[in-house]
Amino acid sequence: MRIVVIIARILMGLAFLVFGLNGFLNFLKQPPPPPGLAGQYIEVLIKSHLFWLVAGCQVIGGALLLLNRYVTLGLVILAPVIVNILAFHITMEPKGIGPGLLVTVCWGIVAWSARRNLAPIFNQRV
Repeated sequence: MRIVVIIARILMGLAFLVFGLNGFLNFLKQPPPPPGLAGQYIEVLIKSHLFWLVAGCQVIGGALLLLNRYVTLGLVILAPVIVNILAFHITMEPKGIGPGLLVTVCWGIVAWSARRNLAPIFNQRV
């Protein structure tokens, strides 16, 4: 199981680091925006510069996972990014959901291995 966790952590870290850096450096060719609401959503993200915030979170979270330092923090940073990836593909562009499902599974595997560190998040404050 330990090897599966390492593979999932490295795979997810690489994916988020590469695609996050691509948000800043544009070294991968971007396909044209999809038609309709999905394209408008992407256009708003880019024009409002919110896309840079998301890319920054991807770079930071991916780097933390790859460095195997503060893995729990990396998971917490990447969780809302993954939720938004899934929400976008479920509601607007179902064709490209595969990579989102893959990183979700990887996130779950790594989070399960860090469950002791994530447990305090769910403690109710009195």
